[in-house]
Amino acid sequence: MDALARSCLERLLASGEKLAAGRRSRAASLTKGDLDEYRRLTSLQRKESFESTMAAARVEGAVDLVWDGGVTQTGFIERINLADARRLGNFLGLTLAQDKIAEAQERLAAIATRFPVVHEVLQRWSELRKTRGLGPESVEDWKSAARTIEFCQSFSVDQPLSLPIREASARLFNDSKRIEKLTVPLDILLANSIEGEARDGPSVWQELGLFREEHPVLLAGNVVAEREGVTARLDTPYMGLPAGTVRRLMSVPKMVLTIENLTTFHSEARRRSNEELLLIYTAGMPSPAWRAMYIRILAALPSDVPVFHWGDIDEGGFRIAATLSQDSRTVGHILQPWSMRPEDVPQQLRRKASRQTLERMQHFATCAGWHDLAREIELAGFTVEQEGLTS
Repeated sequence: MDALARSCLERLLASGEKLAAGRRSRAASLTKGDLDEYRRLTSLQRKESFESTMAAARVEGAVDLVWDGGVTQTGFIERINLADARRLGNFLGLTLAQDKIAEAQERLAAIATRFPVVHEVLQRWSELRKTRGLGPESVEDWKSAARTIEFCQSFSVDQPLSLPIREASARLFNDSKRIEKLTVPLDILLANSIEGEARDGPSVWQELGLFREEHPVLLAGNVVAEREGVTARLDTPYMGLPAGTVRRLMSVPKMVLTIENLTTFHSEARRRSNEELLLIYTAGMPSPAWRAMYIRILAALPSDVPVFHWGDIDEGGFRIAATLSQDSRTVGHILQPWSMRPEDVPQQLRRKASRQTLERMQHFATCAGWHDLAREIELAGFTVEQEGLTS
C-alpha cells in the first residue's frame, strides 16, 4: 500500500469517525488542499502508486473518487469522499473507534458499578476525547487502578494500610512499578470526577496508604500526647510523629484544628504552639493511618471540644473536609469549617470556578454537613487556595 495514500486514507477515516461521534458536521472528504502533496508529485511512478491504492479502496466500497475533468489516466484525483467507514477501516486493517469503545464498555462494566465516574470516561471516549491523555487503549490501566483501590480499602480502621508502594505493587501485580504508572486513573477513581484538579503521584498514593518514603504526622499545640513508649507535651513549634504511635491526648484542648496545607500549618504552629489547642497537618487528603490516629484522638476527647478543618476553598479542599467530617461523626464530634467561607476570601485571591467545579464543591460541603456553606459557594462562584489566607 502506498505510504502517502495510506496517510491520506487514515486522515479520511479519522474525519469519518469524528462525524459519527458528533464532532464534525460536514461529510468526510479530502479536497484539493488535503491532497496537495499528491497533486504536486512529479514522478509518474509515485503518482500511479498513490492512485492504485485509492482505486483499490474504491473497489472495496470504502471511498468515492472525483477526478479533474473526469480523466482518470492523465488527470489527478480532485476529491476523495468517504463511502463506508467500516470498509475503509477493514481496508486499512484498523479497528474503528466505535468498536474500541464498545469493547472498553464491556471490559469496564464491572468497575463502573463501583466507580460511576467510569461512565463519564467512556462518554468522553465515545466523543473521541481523551481523559487526561488516556483513551480506550488504557482499559487495563483502569482495571488495575480499581483493583489497587479495592486492595487498599480492604484494610480496617483498626489496622489501616501503611505500605511501601513498590511492595504493594509487587504483591498485587508481580511488578513493583505498576502502581506508580496508574496515578491518573487512580486519581480520577478516588475523586470520582474527571473535572478535578490533577494531583501528583505521592498525593494520590498517600490517600491509599501507600508511600515511597513514609512521612511523620505534624502536630502542634500546648497539649500532652500519649504515644508508644512516652507521654509528653508536644515540642515547640511542632512535632513529627509516626501516625500509628499516637494513641490519644492526655490533656483536653480548647479546640482541634486540622490544616490542609503545609505553609499554613507552619505559620499557625509558630504563632499558636503555646496555646491549649491541637493543630494537625493533613498533608492534603490524609492517609488511612492518619485517619485512624485522628479517630483515636477525637474518641478520647469530650464531645463538646470543638473540632474544625481549614482547607482550600476548592473541590479538593471540600472533599478532604467531607472525609474528616465522616471520621469525626463516627466518634461523636461535629466538624466545623475554619476560614472556609467565601466571605473570608479577599477579592484579589478569588478565581472564577466552572459550573461543574462549583457543583462538586457544593456536593462535598453538603457531605461534610455544611449545608449553609454549600449555598454560599453556589452564590459566590469562585475558588481559592488556603495559602493565600490568614486566620
